[in-house]
Amino acid sequence: MINRYIAIAIGLLVSAPGWASTQSATHLDLTTHWVGYTALAIFALAYSLVIAEEYIHMRKSKPVLLAAGLIWIVIALVYNAHDLPHEVEAGIRHNFLEYGELFFFLLVAMTYINAMIERGVFEELRNWLIKKGFSYRALFWLTGIFAFFISPVADNLTTALIMCAVVLAVGEGQPRFVAIACINIVVGANAGGAFSPFGDITTLMVWQKGIIAFGEFFALFIPSVVNFVVPAAIMQFALPSGKPPSVGVEGKAMKYGGMAIVVLFLLTIATAVSFHNFLHIPPVYGMMTGLAYLKFYGFYLRRKSRSQALLSENPPGQNEDHYHFDVFDKIAQAEWDTLFFFYGVILAVGGLGFIGYLGMASELSYGLLGPTNSNILVGLLSAIVDNIPVMFAVLTMNPDMSHFQWLLVTMTAGVGGSLLSIGSAAGVALMGQARGQYTFFSHLKWTPVIALGYAASIWTHFLVNG
Repeated sequence: MINRYIAIAIGLLVSAPGWASTQSATHLDLTTHWVGYTALAIFALAYSLVIAEEYIHMRKSKPVLLAAGLIWIVIALVYNAHDLPHEVEAGIRHNFLEYGELFFFLLVAMTYINAMIERGVFEELRNWLIKKGFSYRALFWLTGIFAFFISPVADNLTTALIMCAVVLAVGEGQPRFVAIACINIVVGANAGGAFSPFGDITTLMVWQKGIIAFGEFFALFIPSVVNFVVPAAIMQFALPSGKPPSVGVEGKAMKYGGMAIVVLFLLTIATAVSFHNFLHIPPVYGMMTGLAYLKFYGFYLRRKSRSQALLSENPPGQNEDHYHFDVFDKIAQAEWDTLFFFYGVILAVGGLGFIGYLGMASELSYGLLGPTNSNILVGLLSAIVDNIPVMFAVLTMNPDMSHFQWLLVTMTAGVGGSLLSIGSAAGVALMGQARGQYTFFSHLKWTPVIALGYAASIWTHFLVNG
């Protein structure tokens, strides 16, 4: 559900030739205007710089932040010339609200993950995996399988962040293992989210629209398994041989309160899901409520830290470090480059939708290519643009398709983002978390293999559900 980060909802994809007037908004079709071409060029240049991050060493948030500002500036120039300044203001505010929900959702998730890292939760899991004697290949499969089965319950982004933390801990000194394992996690998390109404925002949109019933999503389980297993079965042969070194696994790595924070995180996810399902409140409010759980527990840890320091005969600070916990320090350690990158993407893609390009692309696709080819293309587009605006365009058009085709587009929109590292929230977040080891080009090298899994999952869907 975290994939909500690019849900550029009402109004962004509404465009018509010339003027389209309603009581609430008036939009100009700028797809053939110099503003449209300029916006496309700005967006393409910005994404080129994102792709080249590994070589030019420029943080990916910088070009998209600038692109977002420039795109909306040129849009505003035309709308102001037509005496329609409030339409642009409404469009920006709507996009910014969507980003606000994403920002706080991600901030809470990242804060919990940083807290678990500081408490040594993942280090303890790493030690346990090493003590069990798992090889790099076994660890590759375990983390991928965990990502596949956890993401339908939580979401693909949170799942990927957790599994990547484990991979970074276990694979220290093995960048090749980290890169391939991160790719496997992204594919597994996206595939796992495709067969659950809660695994991805696209599945949630289709379910809320009433097109596919809750239980019918599980018809996509076998195709999703194929989507994950096919590339994983091939990538495993590129893994380094042997096992992670057993150095430094003696003793207990987890600090006091580590498991309690894990429980609080699970409770936070349950709160977010419950807020959405039973109270019809946006999940971000549940996440913010869950942040309060961590804050109160942090207060308890600070109190315990002070009491232990007073009772201890050891030098000041020795026992205090074991209990000391500062929640605001964990918030400060969030991946801010990733958060700002999401802002730039949401506002930039929102600008392109406001111009009318996404709606135009959807109409041309279903009108000329037919449902099957168009639904396959939706998955390919989601690797570049993101699945949320593309799926919203499909839902807005509401093409006349069979139930089978709606299941197909739900799956392709969910798993298509695995083709590129920038195609899903999971991939973008892991590029920041495993900076320098999992990159755009390390993922791109395996895109043909992932595409093979993409094609195999479509074939399986025709075979099983056709």
